[in-house]
Amino acid sequence: MDRERIVVLGAGESGVGAAKLALKQGFDVFVSDFGNIADVYKADLQRMNILFEENQHSSELILNAKEVVKSPGISPKAPIVKALVEANIPVISEIEFAKRYTKAKTICITGSNGKSTTTMLTYHILKSAGMNVGLAGNIGLSFAAQVADQDFDWYVLEISSFMLDDMYAFKADISVLLNITPDHLDRYDYKIENYAASKLRIVQNQTADDVFVYCADDEETQKILKTINIKPKQYLFSIHNKVEQGAYLENNNIHIHTHLNPELTMSISELALQGKHNIYNSMASGIVAKVLELRNETIRESMGNFKNIDHRLEFVAKISDVTYINDSKATNVNSTWYALESVNTDVVLIMGGVDKGNDYTMLKDLVKSKVKAIICLGKDNKRIHEAFEDDVEVIVNTFSASEAVQVAYHLAKKGNTVLLSPACASFDLFKNYEDRGNQFKAAVKEL
Repeated sequence: MDRERIVVLGAGESGVGAAKLALKQGFDVFVSDFGNIADVYKADLQRMNILFEENQHSSELILNAKEVVKSPGISPKAPIVKALVEANIPVISEIEFAKRYTKAKTICITGSNGKSTTTMLTYHILKSAGMNVGLAGNIGLSFAAQVADQDFDWYVLEISSFMLDDMYAFKADISVLLNITPDHLDRYDYKIENYAASKLRIVQNQTADDVFVYCADDEETQKILKTINIKPKQYLFSIHNKVEQGAYLENNNIHIHTHLNPELTMSISELALQGKHNIYNSMASGIVAKVLELRNETIRESMGNFKNIDHRLEFVAKISDVTYINDSKATNVNSTWYALESVNTDVVLIMGGVDKGNDYTMLKDLVKSKVKAIICLGKDNKRIHEAFEDDVEVIVNTFSASEAVQVAYHLAKKGNTVLLSPACASFDLFKNYEDRGNQFKAAVKEL
């Protein structure tokens, strides 16, 4: 009997993981990448004897698939994806594919900002409580590869809107929506409502037995929720108002209550993650932990000793009384707003890169009050100059991390913070945001 054919588009962490699981499940597997395949992933595919191609998509090898697993970075407008849709061949995400082959329950976290931090914090709390839990999605090792090799009871998954777009039958046991702010609008016809609808797919297929956690203070979330009937049990978090079920802030204390066990109260000064945005992230993680009936002591301890991920408001060094912070993961305007909001000194801001149709208006007030100079790091900085030329005295163009750091060193005064928080993607000068952050850190250490 012929084996059913699965084609995987994209041979990064997600694609190679999907290929591994498909092979284990007995499919005839082929992997196709339009660009170069990194050596580490090529070696994995060769070791598993999985056929692959790179620097092209060959229609005759792809359009004979029963189903296609697509990496989230590949646009639905790519010619091969359009050809698959025309041929009525289902195109799904790695997350959708992997979920079919595991009985593990899932906590799925999405939002424009704070996803990685909240996912890591939630995972940290659950693991510290002794749960048998995996971490996957947009972060760490591929979900599919772990389903192939591991046997977890729970997964904490960071889910992007691009993943959600290719998820259909998937159901989260606990879904978390942190916020919705303009990001990646180039993939959504520049309409925030299309992007918001994509984010709300996080609750699709959930039933009254499931849980949905969201931010009561987020305007776009409130707007889109009015358009849909939410079936799962809802828990809200807010820093402005008391909520009946969920988390709220009062007198600098977080209160989390879910009727399941005694209320958790914790001073925000005890949180490992500081800054207003991180109060939200901690509340979301805390609600998940309470829903799972973990002990207050465990939750409190974990929220107090958590170490944040690299490239997100990461302290690099203090040199001549100037603090250097790496926030290279801030690839959208809202992330940069959060970064500026959390810094309490005057700032020399390094920003720029590939602009995804950014609207810089929301940064203007913070830039006026805190930013003494902007150092652009990117090939085309015209829009940053246009946005801030009236608000900042000094705007300088640079074309490498070391040049940006050298200029910052000369512009910063004692007590200032040099903040790399680009508000843009990194692909014009760097491999990815990690490469940008690592080059920044290396340059600071050379000072």
